[in-house]
Amino acid sequence: MKKIIWLIAFFLITNLLLAQSVDKKATAILDEISAKTKAYKTLLIEFSYTMENTKEKIKDNFNGILLSKGDKYKLSIAGQEVICDGTTSWTYLKDAREVQINDVGADDDSFTPTKMLSSYNDNYRSKFIEDKNNKQVIELIPLKKGKSFSKVILTIDKLKKQVSSFVMFDKGGNTFTYMVNKFITDPPLADKEFAFNKADHPGIEVVDMR
Repeated sequence: MKKIIWLIAFFLITNLLLAQSVDKKATAILDEISAKTKAYKTLLIEFSYTMENTKEKIKDNFNGILLSKGDKYKLSIAGQEVICDGTTSWTYLKDAREVQINDVGADDDSFTPTKMLSSYNDNYRSKFIEDKNNKQVIELIPLKKGKSFSKVILTIDKLKKQVSSFVMFDKGGNTFTYMVNKFITDPPLADKEFAFNKADHPGIEVVDMR
């Protein structure tokens, strides 16, 4: 298992945004947000991340940046980078001076921002919680067994029609909080941003897992 597997939790938000629900108000809000997001050609999102387990007295804080262009993306956080050109993904561990190379899976669970933003599913139940101070709060509960988390609390900026934060509660007592600090739409992003160039990192170990 990759050392950065917990980072993929960040991308669950795109999947959750498209959840079907019997709550018509929640569904209408999520449909509007997803439709608007899908219209963007590129995205740059700066966010802060907190993982807390009060029982174990653990609390970690990080800042991260996500670049997205179609099925291409680049995630930078906590001294690690996950880069994908739509076909190949690279996980660069800076401190370890190691890069792991994987093929992008063709299965339904493989992540690409475009897929998550354009594929409806019926795996979650959404419930509208409140509308206060221009913030809309929605709770999402996974319907299928085997999910690592029990629920997600999603907060949406009502005026901007954008996700401002979400909190994931996992079954191990951990709470993962993601705050969107900056959401830039359609920034100019060259394709070279989404490929790892070994020549720029001389002496690193390459672990090809394809």
